Amino acid sequence: MKKLGFGCMRLPMMGGADGEVDKREFCRMVDTFLAEGFCYFDTAHGYLNGKSETALRECLTARYPRESYILTDKLTSFFFEKEDDILPLFDQQLEKTGVSYFDYYLLHALNGAYYEKFTRCNAFEIVKQLKEQGRVKHIGISFHDKPALLDRVLDEHPEIEVVQIQFNYADYENPSIESRAVYEVCRRHQKPVIVMEPVKGGGLIQLPEEAKAVLDGVGTGSYASYAVRYAASFEGVFMVLSGMSNYEQLADNVSYMKDFQPFTSAEYKAVERVREILKQQDSIPCTACRYCVPGCPKHIPIPGLFGCYNAKKQFGDWNSDVYYGNLTQNGGKASECIGCGQCERACPQHLPVIRHLKETAALFETQA
Repeated sequence: MKKLGFGCMRLPMMGGADGEVDKREFCRMVDTFLAEGFCYFDTAHGYLNGKSETALRECLTARYPRESYILTDKLTSFFFEKEDDILPLFDQQLEKTGVSYFDYYLLHALNGAYYEKFTRCNAFEIVKQLKEQGRVKHIGISFHDKPALLDRVLDEHPEIEVVQIQFNYADYENPSIESRAVYEVCRRHQKPVIVMEPVKGGGLIQLPEEAKAVLDGVGTGSYASYAVRYAASFEGVFMVLSGMSNYEQLADNVSYMKDFQPFTSAEYKAVERVREILKQQDSIPCTACRYCVPGCPKHIPIPGLFGCYNAKKQFGDWNSDVYYGNLTQNGGKASECIGCGQCERACPQHLPVIRHLKETAALFETQA
């Protein structure tokens, strides 16, 4: 199976983000994708306010034999409140996508709070039963939290077959996302990895000129190609999802993934340099040394919060709000800083940490 998956959270739209899916363009994209030997499609009940699932029915599942594609859907916490809600939701998803089974069914956006809800609502057992009935072929999770929680989840639920994680070269050591450490947990548990956000929502295409020059120096590929191929080159990664909003994006992705070539040593060095350039662009130049953390009386995870701030400011990363919530769900919000100055005395970079915490609180805690 080729490693490029069609992520259906971003599709060609008519009339802007709140408009309708451009079915004619999406059919054209689906046809090319399948004709080039790719077959993996990923959706969720909430994508495009429900329009993603129905677009897949009209443009894929009603037009092609079931065995010609692989379809992944997800159980999202927003759409159920109790155990009895789960099976009717699942049936609705099958109906909307026009299939009788899902190849992969993932417990969606798992973090600490959602894990408690999935457990309370017996979701893991229900999904196992769906697999036993043949209505789901493979069980997995998509994950948005810390490595320690993933380790615990995989210990407690060995039936999980795949893990979908946010993974890209910009987030590899990001203290708020910890892509590397999360990936390493998957490898320890020998779980195949599905990568989401390899291009960081398009942020790794809109690079600073200095970063573009570095990548231009090692080849002629698009900036997206370096991001997607980077993720696909890691051992244990069996699928890299790309949200493709137009035919040009699809054609570019297909061009370099149909005969996938793993990263070369020169390319690894190039993206390491790009990562450093992006780090220099950060609004808060925190190095995540964590000297500020042990003595904080309010137990604020300062480097992690600053990582969220930088990702949102620099890339417009919508996941930043999720990770900020994960980091602060048990307290330690930026707004809880009492201004004692311990962090600033400990900071080897001599950053105005208190001021940056106020800026972070304003960005994440004052939104409507």
